[in-house]
Amino acid sequence: MSGFIRRGEGVMVTFSGFEADLLRSLASQLVELLRNEEAEPKSHADPLEALLDFSGPTTEPDDPVLARLFPTAYPDDEEAAGEFRRFTEGTLRDGKARNASLVIDRLEESGLPDELDEDGLWIDVELDAGQAQAWLRSFTDIRLALATRLGVEEGDEDYWHSLPDDDPRTHVHDIYEWVGYLQETLVAAVTRDV
Repeated sequence: MSGFIRRGEGVMVTFSGFEADLLRSLASQLVELLRNEEAEPKSHADPLEALLDFSGPTTEPDDPVLARLFPTAYPDDEEAAGEFRRFTEGTLRDGKARNASLVIDRLEESGLPDELDEDGLWIDVELDAGQAQAWLRSFTDIRLALATRLGVEEGDEDYWHSLPDDDPRTHVHDIYEWVGYLQETLVAAVTRDV
């Protein structure tokens, strides 16, 4: 398992075919989650509002991952929280989906086939500064999603390391840590002086 390194003005990483396919799958699942819960259409009394289409959701998502990705801005004021969500969540969803889609696109542009059937496949992925920032944001979203599904909490590393190898949560937690490793090495590569 390798991490990101600085390369000229950008960064580079080498993935095995399995790693690249796993990352594509995680990003695809994130895009699907973000796109499956659409905002309910509203009637617009205000013509400016109709023109700008601020028809985003006004309540916290039911899915715990989406609730974690889009936390309530005003926990003590339901009306203000709903209005804030209505004006911001659609744009935030689009941005998160765009970042995850960029991960998928760069993996495929770098040589990841639609169907992975080749052993020994290695893929070099190069990112410019803007792409690296999008990948960082997507890694954060993927890790939040995995942590929420697993129930990861601060300071519970001993619990996760004590689980038996045949516990399926162990493997998902390993993926969570792997994405964290990629995130750390990407931060280090981006911030390293040339």
